[in-house]
Order: sequence, then C-alpha cells, then structure tokens
Amino acid sequence: MKIDKLCGERFKERPSDCVIDSHALMVRGGYMKNVANGIYSSYMPLRRITRKIENIIREEMDKIDGQEVQFPVVMPASLWSESGRYESIGSEMARFTDRNGSPMVLGMTHEEAAVQLVREYANSYTKYPFMIYQIQTKFRDEGRPRAGLIRVREFTMKDAYSFHTSQEDLERYYDICYDAYNRIFARCGVPEVITVKSDSGMMGGSVSHEYMLLTPIGEDSIAICKECDYRANMEAAESIIENSISGETQPLQEVYTPGIHTIEDICSFLNTPLEESCKAVVYQKNMTDEIVVIFIRGDLDVNETKLTNHLGEAVHPAAITEESGLFPGFIGPVGMDREKFTVLFDSSLKNTHNLSCGANKPEYHYKGLCISRDVGDVEYIDLAKIKEGGICPKCGRHSISISRGIEVGNIFQLGTKYTKSMSMQYLDSEGNLQYPIMGCYGIGVGRLAASVCEAHHDDYGPIWPMAIAPWQVELCCLRSDDAECKATADRLYDEFNAENVEVLYDDRNIRPGAMFSDADLIGCPVRVVVSPRNLKEGVCEVVTRDKEISEKITSDGVIEFVQKIIADRLKANK
Repeated sequence: MKIDKLCGERFKERPSDCVIDSHALMVRGGYMKNVANGIYSSYMPLRRITRKIENIIREEMDKIDGQEVQFPVVMPASLWSESGRYESIGSEMARFTDRNGSPMVLGMTHEEAAVQLVREYANSYTKYPFMIYQIQTKFRDEGRPRAGLIRVREFTMKDAYSFHTSQEDLERYYDICYDAYNRIFARCGVPEVITVKSDSGMMGGSVSHEYMLLTPIGEDSIAICKECDYRANMEAAESIIENSISGETQPLQEVYTPGIHTIEDICSFLNTPLEESCKAVVYQKNMTDEIVVIFIRGDLDVNETKLTNHLGEAVHPAAITEESGLFPGFIGPVGMDREKFTVLFDSSLKNTHNLSCGANKPEYHYKGLCISRDVGDVEYIDLAKIKEGGICPKCGRHSISISRGIEVGNIFQLGTKYTKSMSMQYLDSEGNLQYPIMGCYGIGVGRLAASVCEAHHDDYGPIWPMAIAPWQVELCCLRSDDAECKATADRLYDEFNAENVEVLYDDRNIRPGAMFSDADLIGCPVRVVVSPRNLKEGVCEVVTRDKEISEKITSDGVIEFVQKIIADRLKANK
C-alpha cells in the first residue's frame, strides 16, 4: 500500500473533544471519523487492526471447538419477550416497529438468538456439550458514550455461548475459555490484562469474571488486594467492616441543628468522626417509584449494583417531596415507618453504638444512637462500596487498593436463565427432560484495539504490537526526487511484497519531519528509512517504533533483517 493513496487525514493538533490519548491518536492518525455520538466509521488502518484481532479470536475459539455462526442484528421483540428481557431492559435497547407493525429490536447482546438457533437441534444429551460463537455488529443506546471506541453505541463483539448437561461440565469448559482469553489478550499485545470477579448484571448467572486492562483512564473501579490474589470489580466486591463497641453506651439525645443538612456538617458540629455517624441515602424503584431508604455508616457510599441485585430491580436517586414525609438532611432510623418505605441497613452499622443520625424532623439530629436499642432487630445487608485500605474478603487483611480499568472481555456462567425461560430442553440418558446449562463469553473488538493503543503509545502516536499492527513495516523514501534513493526504495517495496511482508510505502515529496510524524501516528512496528546520505554508505536505517532497535543495514540485507524482527516479535506474542 502506498500512503499517498491512503484515505484519511493525519494532523498534528489534538482534537478538543478527545479526553483520552487513544481516542485523540486514532482520530489524529486517520483511523476513524465520528458519524454521530458514539458511532464511528473506520478507515483502512483501523479495519486492518480489528480484522487481525478478529482472526486471533477465531483461531483461539476454533482451538477450543467453537463453531462460528452469525446471528441477526435485527430480531423480533417476541424473542426477547420469551426471556423476559424485553420488559426488563431499559432504554439502552433500541426498539422499533417494522412496516408490518411488528415490534423489533436491535441486538445489543445475543443470548436469546443463541438459544433460538439451537433449541430444536440440541434435543438429546448425545449432542452436548458444544459452543457456538459469532463476531457481529451490535447496538446499545448508551446514555454516555465516551473515550472514542472505549464506550460507544455501535460496536463489534465476539460473543460465544456454550451449552452443557451439568454444572461440572460448564465449570470445566469455563476454565478452558478462561485460558483461551488469556492467550487472546497476550497475542494481541496486552498480556498485562487481569481477571476480576464481577457482577453478572442483566446477563444473569451466578459466576462471572471481567478481563481488565488497568489504566488511570478506565471507566471501572477495581478492588485489588496487595497481599493475595483477590481482584474484583467494585460492583461485586464485598465490603467488610469490623466495628467494636467500646466505652459506655450513651442515651439517645435530640440535638437542635439548624441549617445542618450533610453528614459532614453534623459530624463537624458534634466534633465526631464520620465513622461514628449513620447517614440515610434515598432511592426510588424505577418501576413503581416506591421509596427505598438505606442507612449506612457515614464514611461509606452505597453500591447501587448491590442495591439493584438485592431489590431485583433498578433504582434511581429519589426526588423527595413534602408529601413523602421525609425531611432531606434529617432522615434517621428512629421512628422510621418501615411499613410505608423499604428500609435497609448496611452491614457497616452492625455492632455500633453512640452514632449521630437524623431525627426525622427539620433542624434536629440525634446523638447516642444504638440501633439494637433504639430501632430494634434489623437485618444487615452488604450494600456498601469497598474502599481504599478496606478488608480483603479473601485474606482478611486491610490491604485493598482501588485501581481503574477498561473492561476488554467478560465470561459468565449463565446457568439455566435463558434455556428455562425459552423452553429449551433435551432428553437425558434416562429419558427425562432437562434444561441445558449455559456459559457466555464476550470480547469487544474495537474496545480491545483502543485499549491496546491506550496501553502502548507515546506522545507521538501508537506503538502497535506486531500481531495486530495495521502494517508490519513502513518504508520511508526521504528523497523521491533522487533517482538512486527512489530506485532503492521501489526495489525494497517490491521485495517486501514478494516476501508477503505487510508494507506501507511513503514516497511522497514532503519534508522528513512531516513523513516521520505521519509514520509515528500510523505506528507500524518497523520503519525502514532510505535516504541519499545513508546510501552513500550502502546502508538503510532500520528502526523499531518502540526504539528498541536502531541499526544501519546494507540495502541487500534489509529484507532478511526485517523478517527476523517480525518473526521474533510474533513469536514473543504467542
């Protein structure tokens, strides 16, 4: 490929709307163009990168007996009604009516389509286990698209679905997929990806893991133990709080607190730490607007995912009106009407006393709260976010650190959530009808490409790993108006192509600085520079994008030298 024929402009300035580096570099480098919020068109360099990622995924899925299929982008709403998700999924799923008046959806995930494809075929235990996978375009009407390809509305994903006759067989295959995913990410150039325990969310199932690339720009918070191998998404991490009652339990005392509304203000007013307070956080259920009041220790925050899982439905921050009978800033557990509201107590309040809290009337708080004495027997539930320096749920040490990460893949043990709801059954060896058990395994292709760029770049552009680079080599002819220089570069270009080396050839009559700037933005792993000055010595300059190699090689030895670099780097990524 000659660069003067390559569509897409490369430019120096960072776009003002690009918050993270990978987004800015891919726009500046002519990889993609914005079409609408969270929707992009891809130029050739990005298509070559994502195609290579897809091929690596296919190779690894085929190795573990995956069968590639393709599900439709558009599906009838009736398919999703079978599973119950047509009603339970919110506005992120795009719904429309076709010309015949039939309700339809755009696929944002394909569990229903997978079950529909195989439920008549897989009617006997003799046909299990098996796994099907696809690489397909999806659409999710994401509320806050951001960071280029990291969070978009239209995207390409590989999703795989395995079907089993026992939980033991699912777990066996789950481990096989777990290892295959590690190989995929290593081959794509990000072996530093880690796995974390996660929340299954709308997917369902009891066991799930996310593959995270740790980076400060990540959208997910990860709890990591510095003393053992515990890792979990903040949404799934258990918050363990150890309280100990010391000193005398004080009587409950009402305190006049005019103009004080926040937990920080009341603790400052009483000169007590946040750990010795009980705050109220109020939500409403999305379906009914029923008010949910959570009481939690003042220094902690509510984990909305845990709350949603406990309630079995989504929530939103409450709009508290006068008619509700609640007084914002003064809400407390003493005298709270637990018949009128759903009232929950976080585990952080267990084994506490002498707390400050709201008194359920304007301008007043209590101090000396002892829940067992002043409220009675309550059920304590883990609803809090784990925090920096918190207790590790695995080793029990105060060793939790919170990091940011980009989710590049996920795997779920779905169980029978979809096969039961969609009436997929098989006859077992004794002639009894059973529901198959499912696993689900996803990788976002575009997000993985952007994540690799985020992990491997400098101020000048991406540093693509050899396995997924748009081209393996960029050949730069610094003086196309010099006959010898042009002839040597043309010869090398022809020889690279003859040897099936992927080469991008820049023979434009432009300044060397501009040529090298474009080369940095394209990010090919190897650069071969042909210039009149080097040719006087009979050599060409071979430089790797990561600066590990910089050699002057005779023009006759360039092809062999570059081929060795390519082979060594591809082998290192296997």
